[in-house]
Amino acid sequence: MKMKIFSRPTFLITLHLIYLITIPRVYSSLPLPLYAPELFLECLDTQPADPGSRNSRVAVIPTNPSFSTNLMRAVRNLRFASGSTRKPEAIVAAVTETHIRATISCCKQLNLELKVRSGGHDYEGFSYTSPVPFVILDMYNFHKVDINLKDETAWIQSGASLGELYYNIAKKSKVHAFPAGVCPKVGAGGHFSGGGFGNLLRKYGLSIDHIIDAQIMDADGKVYRDRRSMGEDVFWAIRGGGGGSYGVILAWKLKLVRVPENVTVFKLERTVEEGVIDLVHKWQQVAPVIDKDLFIRLEIKPVYRSTTSKYKTKTINVSFIGMFLGSPERLLNIMNKRFPELYLTEPDCMVKKWIDSVVFWAEYPENEPLENLLERTSVNESYWKRTSDFVQTPISKRGIAKIFQTMIYHSPLPRRVWMQWNPWGGRMAEIASDETPFTHRAGNVFMIEHFMNWYAPGDELEEAFLAISRSFKKAMTPFVSKNPREAFLNYRDVDIGITIPGYNATFEEAKVYGEKYFKGNYLRLFQVKAGFDPTNFFRSQQGIPVLE
Repeated sequence: MKMKIFSRPTFLITLHLIYLITIPRVYSSLPLPLYAPELFLECLDTQPADPGSRNSRVAVIPTNPSFSTNLMRAVRNLRFASGSTRKPEAIVAAVTETHIRATISCCKQLNLELKVRSGGHDYEGFSYTSPVPFVILDMYNFHKVDINLKDETAWIQSGASLGELYYNIAKKSKVHAFPAGVCPKVGAGGHFSGGGFGNLLRKYGLSIDHIIDAQIMDADGKVYRDRRSMGEDVFWAIRGGGGGSYGVILAWKLKLVRVPENVTVFKLERTVEEGVIDLVHKWQQVAPVIDKDLFIRLEIKPVYRSTTSKYKTKTINVSFIGMFLGSPERLLNIMNKRFPELYLTEPDCMVKKWIDSVVFWAEYPENEPLENLLERTSVNESYWKRTSDFVQTPISKRGIAKIFQTMIYHSPLPRRVWMQWNPWGGRMAEIASDETPFTHRAGNVFMIEHFMNWYAPGDELEEAFLAISRSFKKAMTPFVSKNPREAFLNYRDVDIGITIPGYNATFEEAKVYGEKYFKGNYLRLFQVKAGFDPTNFFRSQQGIPVLE
């Protein structure tokens, strides 16, 4: 009998399938052979492909000269660009759904974790790092935006940026917008699946409150073209529950919102010496209950005090940054009645088209082409840590003073801890906490985003600044939500808890972060996950588990 000779791809894949013969039904992490990148490429070309094209043409592996460029294109946090950070076995820059399906299939066959990256803004790098062998599915080429003003909707693919969305809306209309973040380079896929909030929050709520349909591919490569086919439970889960725990989000259908042709923005700065403690205290009482058309963010930063002395001393500077859906005259009327202490005046008010207010909030140069909003890559320039908190009881003046003193103590200028305080109320207080997985609705006064930046590499330096960040957040414990200490999924934070590599966490083990992100909605997310992705193929260190 003639011996059958296997081709190299068939031989390698057969060999590895024998190697993985004892894999349990729920995925776990096993060591991979040293040739895993090549094996993955060869596997791609055994999968169904588009006519006249090989799947592997859209993939790069570490030996490819363009690998580093493809990896770093969306690495926003240089903490995850060090030599010690584990690199992917391959990066697939999918162009068609066929490429996504092939990537999923080969990751399943070779027991590789799949990381889906839309914009790369994941605060803990979950979309492009892992402690176990993994592949990045880069959605960069899935960035089509289709605006339909007839029914005031838009379809946006998950690799598109918010800037692309805003630009395309403005090209079609001067009186339409979408409630989402102020950073134009953020990818729609992750932003929307985590909730998505911005300066239209008090008027219109979150991004997910205006998502009316979606398309998703599951772990078997099946595409669900609308919410009816995927089921309302899955559609509920991916809007704020982290779409990456369920499948690959291909596109979202949005309901656009109306805005005036002209809006008003302002930015005022005050220091402790100018009475800012009293102003911040008053802001807590006013900002969450004032007219829904008005959003006033606080940026709180330690700075050096202006002085003629040769000795530098520190103080706190607070920026009051406002977005108002109306004229300066109506804004001033509201502020003079509700918040006269801020002394907002007509010269402080800047009238802009909505799209120009996007440029203002993004801190882009004014009077430059709006096409700047289409730029999706960033210059990687800093190392950082971000976290979140929710405040449910206004902080006393004494408490505010203590927070400011603690910030100064924790800020070795020019490096510093700083915060943004974002007022809740308005529409956010009107939507039930279980309407979507995003549970942080009524009962919250404002949300805090904590910042710590530094600009040089080194493990010791990183540990020092992470220690400062964690120490300051610990000092904030008396002032924020409790049991659980709530956190915002879009601002991922490994310090609130993770599952160990292998990711076959149980419901109870994942509670450590699940209840902080989702509170009572965590149970329903777990139940949806068990039905839609029962093998836990879409997994991460803060994913939704399937095991009881």
